[in-house]
Amino acid sequence: MPNLEPDEMAYVHNLVQNMTEPQAQQFANIYRSRRKNPQIILVAALVGFVFVGGVQRFLVGQIGMGLLYFFTGGLCFIGTIVDVINHKKLAFEHNIQEARYVQAIIMSQSGNAGPPYYS
Repeated sequence: MPNLEPDEMAYVHNLVQNMTEPQAQQFANIYRSRRKNPQIILVAALVGFVFVGGVQRFLVGQIGMGLLYFFTGGLCFIGTIVDVINHKKLAFEHNIQEARYVQAIIMSQSGNAGPPYYS
């Protein structure tokens, strides 16, 4: 998966190292469709300055924070500024959760349903 950031690539590599080739391919297909690109998070955060605050939080599944940003104008733009600066961290945290979820799905389908990998 060439579109991954280096730290995300290392994490995903650790998750798939014990999978068979078909499992790893299935993981890659599902994960690719569920992960968020940091650039999309950045653009969504920038939209908060012009239109509606909190779009980036909705994208990463943080509904409560998204509503808070929406009703407070991105916490008076301070939260939006922080999210613009930390957009890669927001995307990375979301993508790690999605990778764990996808790994659990793949392993449960193969009958190797153990606990998901946590760092």
